[in-house]
Amino acid sequence: MKKVVISLGGSILIPTLEEHTVKEYVPVLKKIAKQHRLFIVVGGGGEARRYISIMRDLGIDEGTSDEIGILITRLNATMLIAALGDDAYPKVAESHAEAKKFAESGKIVVMGGITPGQTTDAVAAVLAERVSAAVFINATSVDGIYSADPRKDPKATRFDAMTPQQLLETVGGTGLGAGSNNVLDIVAARVVERSNIPLVVLDGRDPTNLLNALLKGKYRGTVVSNSKKSPLPV
Repeated sequence: MKKVVISLGGSILIPTLEEHTVKEYVPVLKKIAKQHRLFIVVGGGGEARRYISIMRDLGIDEGTSDEIGILITRLNATMLIAALGDDAYPKVAESHAEAKKFAESGKIVVMGGITPGQTTDAVAAVLAERVSAAVFINATSVDGIYSADPRKDPKATRFDAMTPQQLLETVGGTGLGAGSNNVLDIVAARVVERSNIPLVVLDGRDPTNLLNALLKGKYRGTVVSNSKKSPLPV
């Protein structure tokens, strides 16, 4: 079974507690796990940003705010694990070493954040490198990487494919503040470049997009790789 690392954005899994998509994602992740060794890194979503906003209003530093955000990602990860039941390892991995150890069970491994100043996309990128994943997927709230934020710039164009070097040029100006909500951060992009593991950025708002991408190779998104061969399906 090939290893697949998925960065499951909090903005699509738990934009708010009332509007979560955990129930929709559970059957999809279970189907994928029947064919692949699956690692999932869960983001903080709207609830993490709410906490971080309050922290800033209180004058609390960014590092501490990041630590609160990490706790929320792990809370989200705990909920996903509980929803996956026996298909998931029953504990949130709090380091890449733990994730590798938990994977020996053959179950889905779920992580949240690890280190202040590092997004869950960066956590997932390093995890993909540590486990020698066949592909790293970033399931987010847009359908790929654009020349600019498509929600703000109607002239933004989507890339079907790019090299890791082009990815670095595209995301080089993104910030690293607590609760950062970019399509991919610079740390993750640099890890993608050095690991040479193909990255696929796709729209995760519909869980079937992830299923079709991994099992059928049908998706709309951006492939980041030095190879011209599509990394999906794996």
